[in-house]
Amino acid sequence: MSCNVQRALLAFSDEASDNAKETAMAAKFEIIKDKRGEYRFHLKAANGEIIATSEGYKTKASAKNGIESVQKNAPDATVVDLTE
Repeated sequence: MSCNVQRALLAFSDEASDNAKETAMAAKFEIIKDKRGEYRFHLKAANGEIIATSEGYKTKASAKNGIESVQKNAPDATVVDLTE
């Protein structure tokens, strides 16, 4: 393989890796304060759509703990279909 082809493949690989990181990092958590004065968090997708909303928390620290719990536990979470 020529050096130019190798360089092109490496550049493509690096770009694909960067794009994958951007896509994976595009989702974000937002902490809000609702009308009742409780803190909640939203999980927003890359397109800005809210895909999950938390329960209400009395303190911002509790909402942050909720976010940390989701981040820690969700990667290995199973899907259980209770409709059947």
